[in-house]
Formats: sequence, structure tokens, C-alpha cells
Amino acid sequence: MAAPTRAARSQPPSRPRLLQAVLDAFQQPDIRRKLLLTIGLLVVFRFVAHVPIPGVNRDLLELAFEDNAILGFLNLFSGGALRNLSVAALGVYPYITSSIIMQLMVPIVPSLQALSREGEQGRNRIQLYTHYLAVPMAVVQGYSQLVILQQAGAVSGIGFTGPEALPTLSAVISMTAGTMFLVWIGELITENGIGNGISLIIFGGIVAGLPTLFPSIVSQNVGLFSILAMVAIGIAVLASIVFVQEAQRRIPVQYAKSVFRSGRMYRQSGQSHIPLRVNSAGMIPLIFAFSIVIFPPVAAQFMVDQFPDAVLINNVGNFVIDWFSPQGSIVSPVFIGTIFLLVMVFTFFYTLVVFQQQNLAENLQKNGGFVPGIRPGRPTAEYIMRVLVRITWGGAIFLGLIAIMPYVLPYVVTGFRNVNTLTLTGTGLLIIVGVVLDTMRQLESQLMMRNYEGFIR
Repeated sequence: MAAPTRAARSQPPSRPRLLQAVLDAFQQPDIRRKLLLTIGLLVVFRFVAHVPIPGVNRDLLELAFEDNAILGFLNLFSGGALRNLSVAALGVYPYITSSIIMQLMVPIVPSLQALSREGEQGRNRIQLYTHYLAVPMAVVQGYSQLVILQQAGAVSGIGFTGPEALPTLSAVISMTAGTMFLVWIGELITENGIGNGISLIIFGGIVAGLPTLFPSIVSQNVGLFSILAMVAIGIAVLASIVFVQEAQRRIPVQYAKSVFRSGRMYRQSGQSHIPLRVNSAGMIPLIFAFSIVIFPPVAAQFMVDQFPDAVLINNVGNFVIDWFSPQGSIVSPVFIGTIFLLVMVFTFFYTLVVFQQQNLAENLQKNGGFVPGIRPGRPTAEYIMRVLVRITWGGAIFLGLIAIMPYVLPYVVTGFRNVNTLTLTGTGLLIIVGVVLDTMRQLESQLMMRNYEGFIR
């Protein structure tokens, strides 16, 4: 009979397993230090998110966010800091953008591709380039958001000419510095805490906005039935996100190695698998799709404001704003369809780009591994690619439905036709579930290393 584990000996029968796992984590000094460091740095982030840049009118800012879904989406990825127009109003979004750009450039630029094959030193150099790229991205995005806020009537005096230059420059520099400070906090969490720091910062901003969700819904007078329907839909979406995030196709792999022992050569075999996730791209396709779709109405609004007397520009601009802008109680079907198609396209694009960088077939062949019934080398790569494309269809359709869910709900739940912006979108739920699962896995591995039971059975 096997001896009971340490957790089994110490856990009372009546105590819930999840609670016991939390207590076990805090009993370990190193895990407790990591948890407290993570919580402390997230508290620092929330303090920074409430430090406004100079010259902000809070009343006008609140009015601008009431009927503007574009600002609501940008606020989601800033971790809730854009609503306060704080020094952290950009959040870590410029860094995420630069990371995506670098990931796409690695297989295209030969020098970056060579760096990626140099092990940890090469990855550190690519990471350094990502930080360098994040600074100009933050400058451009900071000024763009100030222009959007000025068009929405939240701020005034934005420009780089005349007396407006110095206040605008100070605001952009403050927002850029806030972004890099949050990136530094995120990397501290990743290196010395629990979980992915960048994801936890976005997660902390979304969760911090939850207390304001319920009063805003009640104030719309949507009725008890509509609220219950929204709760039921939210639970169903949450369960489906967990299911798809954890779903994977396991391709069996066998390893055959030769071992020299006692003067003779022996062949040993082992079995493993390659886990191919249904949703390998995560939330990246949603960021790509919304970034592209949001640009045309923003540019059209800017042209209409700059040239109010030009009839052609006004007609084209108003057409783009009406059909491609996520504003109003009922969003245009053209906008919904465009978002759905772009999310699917970017899901395939990002998944295949990452797959090409991993070189799974080549690494299997080098380590003596093979897929049963498939020849090593190129046939293995083609087989894995076919399987990956088939399962990615499910992930792409699912992400597309998650992206359009906030805009389809007003058609389904009639009581919510007066709600202009759903605070907690499917994208927010996807981020929350992904971050929670990733953090729990890391804490699980820390507990299992010390012979404790974890959170996930």
C-alpha cells in the first residue's frame, strides 16, 4: 500500500480541497513571498492607474465614455486606466503591439531568425528590441488616444503647434513613461512572482472595473428578466471559454534511443504526445481585428472634423462612421461581419506563424521521435499542419463568436437595446479565464514540486 502524501496526511476530511491548497501555498515561505510580491505590485499598478495627467476634466471624460464603444475597448486593454486618463492610460497595449510585431518579423527577417536560434541569449536580445520598439509605439498610440479623446470632447488643446505643443508633449511623455513602468512591473511579476505579469496587469484592470458593472446595468432599467438572461448567457460563455481554452488534440509520439550499457548497445523506446490546442492564438486575433476595424471610423471622424465644408469627404466619412463604428445601441451588421471574418483570418495567420517558428517536425527528428505511421521529416510536418488546420477551425469560429457577442446581444435580449457599451465583453472574459488558468497552473506546479496537491485534479 502506497504511503499517503504530505497533503493527504495533513488535510482534514471536512476541509475543501481548494481551501487546503491555498493554505498549503501560504505555508511555504518562497511561494508566500511570490504571492505577496505579485499582490503588492498589482496594488502599485492600481495606484498608478488613478494618477491623472495634467489638465484633465473628469466630468467631460465621464461623458465621453458613456456613448463611445471605441473608448470602451481601448479602456479594456489599458487595464481601466484610460477612463481616468492617468499616466498609465495606455496600459501595456503598446508593448503587446510591439511583441506581436516582433513575433511576425522573426520568421521574415534573417538576422532575427538567426537570433531566435541562439538560445536564451538570442531571446534576450529579441526581448530588448521589443522594449525599444514599445517606446515609439507608446508615443504614437498616446498621441492618437489624445486626439480621439479631443474629438469626443473629453480634452482640449491637443497639438504640436503654438501654445498647445508643450502640454501635449508632457502628456505624451507621461503616458509613455507610465507604459514602460507597467511593463517593468509586469516583468518583475513574471520573474519573481506567480503568473504572467503583463497578463495579470490587464486582468487586474478588468476585475477592478467589475464593481461598476452592476450599478450601470441597474440604472438602464432593463428589467429583471433581461438581467437574469444576461447572467445565464455570461455563465454559458464562461463555461465555453474554459472548455475551448483547455481543449487540445494530442498527437502520439514515440521515441527510440540507443543506450550503451555494460559494453552492449540497447534500444529503448518511450511514448509521449504533442498537445495541439484548439485555441493556440489566445486573444491575439481579437486585438488584431479590433485594431484594424477601429482605425477607419477614427480616421473618417478626423477627416470630417478637419474638412467640414468638403461635401465628398463628409459623405464618405459619415458612411464609414455609420457602417464601421461600434457605437449606438444597435451596431451595424457590416461591422459585426467584418469583425467575425477578421478574427477568423488572424486566428489562422497567427497560429500558423507560431507553428512555423516551433519547427516541431525537425526537433522531433533530432531527438529520435516520430509519429506512429508517419515518416519523419517533411511528411510529419505536413501531417501536423493538417491536424492543426482542422482543429483551428473550431478555435477561429469560437473566437469570432466571442468577439461579436457584445454586439449581437442587443438583437437577442431586447431589454438591453438601451445599453450602449457592455462593460465586460467576451474579450474581457477570455482574458480573465486565460490568466486565471495560467496562474493556477504555475501555482499548481509550485505545489506539486513540494509534494502538495494542487488546484487542478
